[in-house]
Amino acid sequence: MFLGLDLGTSGVKALLIDEAQNPVAEGHAPLTVQRPHPNWSEQDPDTWISACDDAIAAVRATAPRAFAALKGIAVSGQMHGATLLDKADKPLRPAILWNDGRSGAECEALEARADFRGIGGNIVMAGFTAPKLEWVRQNEPEIFAETRKVLLPKDYVGLWLTGQHMSEMSDAAGTLWLDVGKRDWSDALLAATGMDRSYMPTLVEGSGAAGNLRPELASAWGVGPVVVAGGGGDNAATACGLGITKPGDAFVSLGTSGVLFTTTDHYATNTQSAVHSFCHAVPDTWHQMGVILSATDSLNWLADLVGQSAKDLTNAIDDLPSAPSPVTFLPYLSGERTPHNAPDASASFLGLKRQHGLTEMTQAVMEGVAFALSDCRRAIDGSGAKLESAWVAGGGSQSKAWLNMIAAATGLILKVPASGSQGAALGAARLAMAATGMNDVFQTPQLQERITPDPALAAAYAERQHLFRDVFPALP
Repeated sequence: MFLGLDLGTSGVKALLIDEAQNPVAEGHAPLTVQRPHPNWSEQDPDTWISACDDAIAAVRATAPRAFAALKGIAVSGQMHGATLLDKADKPLRPAILWNDGRSGAECEALEARADFRGIGGNIVMAGFTAPKLEWVRQNEPEIFAETRKVLLPKDYVGLWLTGQHMSEMSDAAGTLWLDVGKRDWSDALLAATGMDRSYMPTLVEGSGAAGNLRPELASAWGVGPVVVAGGGGDNAATACGLGITKPGDAFVSLGTSGVLFTTTDHYATNTQSAVHSFCHAVPDTWHQMGVILSATDSLNWLADLVGQSAKDLTNAIDDLPSAPSPVTFLPYLSGERTPHNAPDASASFLGLKRQHGLTEMTQAVMEGVAFALSDCRRAIDGSGAKLESAWVAGGGSQSKAWLNMIAAATGLILKVPASGSQGAALGAARLAMAATGMNDVFQTPQLQERITPDPALAAAYAERQHLFRDVFPALP
């Protein structure tokens, strides 16, 4: 048996699978985000541990005999979060999350100090870990002085599981301290934020063994020796869950954020269009991503405003819209990454009039996310990828209407998995399997449906996207 833990922003999922990768049991636990100031986004790291413990307890209660045969664990996690620990491995402050935008000024300063784009493969953006530490160094010097280790969210969970400071390549690449081409920490990039390797965890490959489950946990859970794998950043783990490990493979994720992800067999950058270039969670493999910061988060925001569920809102939209909404939505509730690199960008409705209602606004929100993903496709194609199709993942992919919108806006053929089990938790469980020595674990799922771009809707969207893109006239 193998356990995958997916530490998301809004909750934790635990998935137990057998050696044939059949789901055996699941557990879930919620998380909340604190926003004490505008542009801030934080979580208490110890709530990650309690949520993981609760999710695992649910799995144990559902399948106690199966869980007792556990052989491997891996964790997938939200990326970029800065978790600062003291000499006793206690958090010194709330973790600063991936969608926190406070460090805009620090980004500009860091760009001038070191070759983050060439070595780290990415523009210095407020969402990444390095500028968060620079913000702490400048604004909370007493906290920085006490800091002894900096861990990513999933690696704090890994510390709980193993008692060791460890990370892996895909998540570490999102810190801006990794030499992404060499798959090792960069002394030059660390020095730019006043740190050195002593602050960093040990690096392993995501599919490699990083340690063993602590004896105290093994005893409490009633399991024997358990290997803990390196794991992966959430998107790399999702790719592993979908079998996206070969060059040219791609997927679209509709989660809190939105992602267009493609695998490469070499390190390449496209910082001009704010494309992310990271290591994959499997050896000798890299990937590029276009990232938008508010995908389902945009829909959830609207649902919260009107006191309805996101599902109720989407149920009012035809599976194949006959025309674009008369309203256009810019989905920049938390700023934007690809292709704009604009942490201070804001969301807005354009063309909203008295006769428009919730249905038009809902469709506009969904289309705005689709148009933003189309911007990501243009940016990645500019890197030479030339994508034609992509698998889909994430909660938003359950909406047929949304998939039709995205296909029409991006021009991609979307492939819907037959099972809903694919995703970061399955990818983590597969990485755990690989860490115990099993081969050929990263298989693509059975295909349920292909969503091809509707020609009429695609033509209408092409015209509408001129309005959408005019907001950022510098877009190539």
